[in-house]
Amino acid sequence: MFRSIVEAVFHHAARRPEALCLADDADRATYREYADKVRRYAGFLAGEGVAAGDRVVVEASQSVNYLALELALQLLGAIFVPVERNCAPEKVAAFARRVDAAAVISARAEGCDAPLCRTLAEVEAGAASATPYEAAALPERTAVSEILFSTGTTGKEKGIVLTHDNDVALAENVIRGVGMAPDNVEMILSPLNHSHGLRRYYANMVNGSAAVLLGSAMNLRKFMANMEEYGVNAIDMVPAALSAVLKLSKGRLADYRAQLRYIQFGAAPMPDADRAEICRLLPETRLYNFYGSTESGCIAIYDFNRPDAKRRCVGRPTCNADIFIVDDDRRPIASSATHAGLLASAGRMNMVGYWQDAEETARVLAEGVVYSSDEAYVDGDGDIILLGRRGDVINVGGSKVSPEEIENAARQHPDVADCGVVPMDDPFKGSVPRLFVQMRAGRAFDAAALRAFLAERLEPYKVPASIEQIAALPRSFNGKLLRKELKGL
Repeated sequence: MFRSIVEAVFHHAARRPEALCLADDADRATYREYADKVRRYAGFLAGEGVAAGDRVVVEASQSVNYLALELALQLLGAIFVPVERNCAPEKVAAFARRVDAAAVISARAEGCDAPLCRTLAEVEAGAASATPYEAAALPERTAVSEILFSTGTTGKEKGIVLTHDNDVALAENVIRGVGMAPDNVEMILSPLNHSHGLRRYYANMVNGSAAVLLGSAMNLRKFMANMEEYGVNAIDMVPAALSAVLKLSKGRLADYRAQLRYIQFGAAPMPDADRAEICRLLPETRLYNFYGSTESGCIAIYDFNRPDAKRRCVGRPTCNADIFIVDDDRRPIASSATHAGLLASAGRMNMVGYWQDAEETARVLAEGVVYSSDEAYVDGDGDIILLGRRGDVINVGGSKVSPEEIENAARQHPDVADCGVVPMDDPFKGSVPRLFVQMRAGRAFDAAALRAFLAERLEPYKVPASIEQIAALPRSFNGKLLRKELKGL
């Protein structure tokens, strides 16, 4: 229906001008107010010399103004390049050099050597008196909208190049996947420089519904206030945020069991204990796990709050995604539990490629198909079962072992606070599991006792050959275990 996210916002502003569009910790905007802000930001930026095709690095914030700035760049035909909030000035400058940025907009604008450097506060002040920008035409579907930087399994930051049509297709995947209603009010806890949070915002803009941005999952007072003030009926968060909310709220989420239609999760695996607790607190709420990547977006979805939920299941393809399993030569196979392969996807949501990296693009993308490093199979019901990332899945004498299965078993031990599993070379079996555990405060480490505990819950070949203590597990901003760092220990 729409060619871009900015077109969707203008469409809803014309038809439902007084409907709530966005709110953050300090501000809110109707669709009319938001569309006006976008046009004024674009007017100011155009006066500063920002033009179509320019790449603009923007430091993220969980705010209405930050998102309006993104759409203002879309309206101008410029390319949005977000970086994380509080990103060090030298790193902002490095990103600007990577993309040959025409402008940098950050909280401090220090150490910037781009042609144009402004703070977000300066853009806000300048836009207040700027003439609203009226575009001769809105962006075309195939025009590049953004470059999202993501750290892959190699540890190298890659710039994923996406078009306006990619953004709209991803929004449609979310809308259809969660069954988003016209009166949706979704609270977004996920950071808005990362694909996960941005794409939930896009979905609500295409849907014409409201998004409420929470600055921090640790701000439980504001979390609960938003639930009441805006009548939040849907939530998006990463598993690390869920852990924080569960710990701080002490069961109070159950007070909203009749109000919450769904919660969607993604970006990292969820601990079994948190999964069980959220299902207990919200038995009638749809609890969705989205599977995807920055390169292909949310391509599969699964409601795990159901009696017949399956372990390691990521569900079935979303509306714009075609998912299939391939062998190492990229040939489609008929997969099964004993004959897994690599997950591949095709569809409008797939990236154009990596910024100025033809070699890496060819490794992942061919004829519109994104080839992942995730091992998976399709079961007899047509559901996709994810084993893990190639290199993380442990081949023990020909039997493939998911590290998450061992980790979930280890977390059931009352003395274990956190854990991680990586493969370890073995002269007879090829590789065997190696378990690192972080003990709870005041609890003693006992490898033999832990091994006996796991032996009661796992098949013999899945029991770790080595169990070692670690002070803290290396994790990313969203709680994803950094296995590469563990493998180096």
